[in-house]
Amino acid sequence: MSAIPPTDLPRHAADLLEHVRGGAPRVHCLMNTVVQKLVADALAAAGAIPSMTSSPEEVQAFARKADALVVNLGTLDASRREAIALAVRAAAEGEKPWVLDPAHCDYSPPRAAFAQELLALGPAVLRANAAEYALLRVPDEVVAVRTGKADRIAFAGAALAVKNGHPLMAKVTGTGCLSGALIAAFLAVGGDRFAATASAMLVTGVAAEIAARQARGPGSFEPALLDALAALSGDDIIQHARLGDEQG
Repeated sequence: MSAIPPTDLPRHAADLLEHVRGGAPRVHCLMNTVVQKLVADALAAAGAIPSMTSSPEEVQAFARKADALVVNLGTLDASRREAIALAVRAAAEGEKPWVLDPAHCDYSPPRAAFAQELLALGPAVLRANAAEYALLRVPDEVVAVRTGKADRIAFAGAALAVKNGHPLMAKVTGTGCLSGALIAAFLAVGGDRFAATASAMLVTGVAAEIAARQARGPGSFEPALLDALAALSGDDIIQHARLGDEQG
């Protein structure tokens, strides 16, 4: 469990966001092809640098130059499986943190099996919805994020609930993928993986609430979310954070 108590997490999240903006970590994204632009734009809005290639010929070089990796299993095919294996190997060799998002593994037994294989390779974080999460055995050394009405982050026998967010997030494809990429960016600048993960989820949720005030629907919510991420202040995070401390 993080040494940072829940009451201190909003300030820690604000500090980590400033570290992302100041350090501009490079995050390599093996990402669902449907959401690549949104994820790249969101990383850039938060202050990170995205790269997106999934070419098996290039992916190891990109992963080696990155500060963190996010692996999303959406739009999975044989070429992307190969690229994922190569990128994860490069991240492990470089001791770079990586995040696994087993997108829609609850729809496909082969995808669920592949996700379980990847969990055995030591990601820093698993980010999954409740249906995906229920299928997987999460190793003790992996921070486990189960998303939902409240996002639950668990590690080392304790858990924290981030209660920020907005229903419009479910109406825009890729907001969950976006949060996985932000986790990777925060891991790149924060040594405590539990606190970095919770901070990224908190930043995503607060930005979504601020964006929803300006949005008329999902079409205007997406650009408003990017604007909110770019403009988000430490005071915004501290004032709007809604957290719960859980056990187990």
